[in-house]
Parts: sequence; C-alpha cells; structure tokens
Amino acid sequence: MSFLSVFEQHSWQGMSERINAKQASDVERALSRRGKRDLDDFCALVSPAAVPYLERMAQISHDLTRKRFGNTTQLYIPMYLSNECHNICTYCGFSVNNKLERRTLDQQQIMREVEAIKAHGFEHLLLVTGEAHRTVGVDYLEQALEWVRPHFSSLSMEVQSLDQADYERLIKQGLNSVLLYQETYHRDNYQQYHPKGKKRNFKYRLETPDRLGRAGIHRIGLGTLLGLEEWRTDAAFVALHLGYLERQYWQTKYSISLPRLRPAEGVQSPNVEVTDRDFVQLICAYRIYSENVEISLSTRERPEFRDHLLKLGITSMSAGSKTEPGGYAIEEEALEQFEISDERTPEEVAAMIRRQGFEPVWKDWDSVLG
Repeated sequence: MSFLSVFEQHSWQGMSERINAKQASDVERALSRRGKRDLDDFCALVSPAAVPYLERMAQISHDLTRKRFGNTTQLYIPMYLSNECHNICTYCGFSVNNKLERRTLDQQQIMREVEAIKAHGFEHLLLVTGEAHRTVGVDYLEQALEWVRPHFSSLSMEVQSLDQADYERLIKQGLNSVLLYQETYHRDNYQQYHPKGKKRNFKYRLETPDRLGRAGIHRIGLGTLLGLEEWRTDAAFVALHLGYLERQYWQTKYSISLPRLRPAEGVQSPNVEVTDRDFVQLICAYRIYSENVEISLSTRERPEFRDHLLKLGITSMSAGSKTEPGGYAIEEEALEQFEISDERTPEEVAAMIRRQGFEPVWKDWDSVLG
C-alpha cells in the first residue's frame, strides 16, 4: 500500500468542488470541533467561506501552537551543495535548460561553508542540491553527510527522490529529516512543469514519503509550490497526504513548508496569485487541522510579513539564507535557485524573535537521544 491508492480516490475537480461548496456553518463546525479535525474540516477552513473567520482562526492557531510547541521558534539554514541538475522544471533557476556555470562543492569548499555557518551558531543544517544523479547521487550525499555530521546536531536534506535503500544508507550517516515537495498534486498539469528528467515521474515522487516512512526517517517535510495551481485544492491534497502518513507511519514527525513562487533567472511567473491573506488562511488551516505538524517559513517572504506570521503557527524559520552553492564562503557567484526576500542576518532574525516574546532555538535534537 502507498499513498497513491488513497490519492486515486480523489479527483482534482472533485476536491475543488468540495472546497467551494463549503458554507459558514461548515466553517463554524470545523472551528468548534473538539479533538482532531478531518479532511472535510480542512476543506472548510481553506474555503472562501472561511475568509470572514480569519481573526478567529488566527487566535485558535496561535493557542494550539503555544500549547504544543511553547514559545520557541527553531532556526535553520540551507547549505546548497550543487546547482547541477538533469531536470527541466519551469519554475526553478537550476533547470538544466538554463545556460549557467554549474558548481558542485568538494570537501574543502563544504568545510569552508560549514565554518561560515557555524560562526552564526546554527545547529540545524538543511543540505540542498539540484537533481543530478550522476554528480550528486547517493554516494556524494553520503560523503557530504559524513563530512558535516560532527558539526551539527540535526541534518536535513532537500534533494532528488531516492529509493528506500538509499534513504536507509543516508540515515545511517546521520540524516534526520527529508523535505520532499510534490510541487503540485494536479497530476495532468504536473507534466507541464516537468517536461524532462526523473522528476517528471509523478507517481515515483508521490510515493517518496512512503519510502521514507518505511526507511524509518525521523521527520518528513511536505508542501507544494504556491503559485503553480489553485492553492486551496493543492493544500487539501497536502492535508490528505499528511493525514495518511500520520496514520501509516505514526512514529515519524511531519513538517509543512509554504514556498511561494519567487523570481529567478529563466523561470515562469506565477500562474495563480496567492495573496498575504491567502497565506495567513493557509497557515491557520494547517495548524488547526494538525496540532503536531511543524510549519516552516523560508526567507522567500519579506521581513515584515515573516515577523507578523511568527505568532500565527510558525514553528521554524530559515535565516541568513543563500540559495547558491558556496554562497556563505566562496567569493565567486553562481546562479541562485531563487531570489530571497528577507536578507536580515541570523542575529537580526533571532533578535526579532526575542522582541516578540519567543525564544530562538538553534539546536533541534541530538541523534543520540532519537
């Protein structure tokens, strides 16, 4: 069994109609429910009918987050190991059809990046690559984990989809978490955004969290790229996927990210506008749907908006991010994956978190305690 069998019971059109049919009474019921909400509740919370309830949703989201996570916000930083990629993805600066200088960091360059990152106090590192299996395949990733593992308490990856046996290899090298975004659950349109490369295989990517769960990963990150397709429907499929995984692999933790499509060289503009109000509604809906899910916010969003979102349900944020390989320590510039919006230093972000009455947490967990 995999999520594919669950996914195939729902059509995109049917999910969209289910959301748009919700009325105020459905939203009231979802907000008043005691205990865990179901997918029908989530559809009500992301529906147009829920917009007048945003203030109430924000208060509930805040209360649930403080109840489960306390007044803490985890800080993490991405380290891009490579911008080499074999895929054509219409929304990504690393797409193989973009003519640019490619770079994959060697051991010496990686350790220079580690030194620069550690100077800010980070203990949670996210390793990122393009999808180039011959250059940055599992052998390279295993070696990179071995190099950086002594310097961080928690290691996450956002790389290409892999087989279960590959994930088991990487877990043995200290991998704690994998972020793997479906980009969109619109199966037909998915092919338009991925005309070439292994990522074109919708089914293989869709079943990756199952392989991660069977491999025994500590945390799995889900999400879609906001701006590709109608956000409410995509969000409902994320909720469907999350609910399935929480039941099937109950020992694993889960996180959700909400990246909005950002400018980058050679990429498409958003197909769908996702306003700040939509973004707030989405965060609150995810939190009310799942009290335990971690919600992450990247530097794609502008500083003042990130400050505002902190109290609504966010549990982790990146800070000081560079989206090109060697961005922290190597002087020559390579193409970045996308433009960041919040360019504050990690120290400035931590100070903002403290001003709002929260504690910035640099350390996630120790594998020895896992």
